[in-house]
This record gives sequence, C-alpha cells and structure tokens, in this order.
Amino acid sequence: MPITAKRRKARKEAEATLARLQDLAKEQADRVGPYADQARDQAAIKLFQARGWTAPRLETAALRVEDTVAPRVAEMLTTAAQRIDPNPGRRGLRLFRGGNRRIPRGVLIGGAAVVGGVVVYSLIRMRQASQDAEWQEHLDQAREQVRETRENLEEKASDVADSAAETAKATKSKAKETARAATGKGSAQEDGRSGR
Repeated sequence: MPITAKRRKARKEAEATLARLQDLAKEQADRVGPYADQARDQAAIKLFQARGWTAPRLETAALRVEDTVAPRVAEMLTTAAQRIDPNPGRRGLRLFRGGNRRIPRGVLIGGAAVVGGVVVYSLIRMRQASQDAEWQEHLDQAREQVRETRENLEEKASDVADSAAETAKATKSKAKETARAATGKGSAQEDGRSGR
C-alpha cells in the first residue's frame, strides 16, 4: 500500500476518533455540567464564609501587633536615635529634664490621663449641678402651682358654702312665709265660717 493511502487512512481514522471523542466529551459535559455548576456555587459560598471567618481574625491580629510589637519597635528606634544623636540635649521637654534624663512616656501619659479625668469629672459635676438646679426650679414651680390650686379650691369651697348658707336662709324664710300664709289663710277661713 502506498504511503499516501496509509496517510489518508490514518487521517480518516484520526478524524473518526476525534469525532467520537468530541461526542463523548459532549455527553460527559452534559452529564457532569450540573455537578460542576453546583461545585462552583458551593466553592463560592465556602470562599465567602472563609473570608468572613478570616477578616475579623486578621483585624484582631493587626490590632495586637499595633498594641504589642509596634510600641516595642518604636521604643527601640527611639533608643537607637538617642544613642546616635550627637546633640541629645536639644530635643524633648528641656524644662523638665536635667542633663540627659528624659521623662518616661508612662509618666507623661499618666499625667495626661489624670488631667483628662479631672476635666471630665468637673464637666460631669457641672452638668449634674445644672440639672439639679433645673429640677429644683421645676419642683418649685410645681409646688407653687399646687399652692395656687389649693387656694383656688379653698376660695371656691368657701364661696359654695356661703351660697349654700344663703340658699338655706332663703329657703327657711320662704318656708316660714309659706307657713304664715297658710296659717293666715286658714284662720281667715275659720273666721269667715264662724261669722256667718
């Protein structure tokens, strides 16, 4: 068999094999595709959860480094700068230093904290005093209103009692007049009967 024929035959077999493999790949893609989609969705969810779990821990670690390692590094660098500095007397609070001594950072922070505390305490006391004065003013106003209301009620009660007494007197006098009139009329009638 000539070489060209062998090549054609090999090419046809390769094309047939390639077509079968493509069909098989399509079948597998159709069959495995939904599972791949589910796996991708699950991976996205797990990645989101992992990021949510990791972020706060990284932030906590950063704060710890800032609180523990950074001050130490800053202190070492400051110490190194002081050792290297050819004119150490020019920096810092000259008023509080004698010679080469520096005021410790803790003392400065403590002093600032005490001053801040005193200021905050003073502000709180002033606010409380103003609130107490305001409450006392409201209490005095309420007492004044109660006193005025009591006086008004006493005046009204005395007015009602006076009017009730006047009404009782008027009623008594009317009753007496009615009784006199009735007795006067009755005796006049008796007199008229006896006079006949």
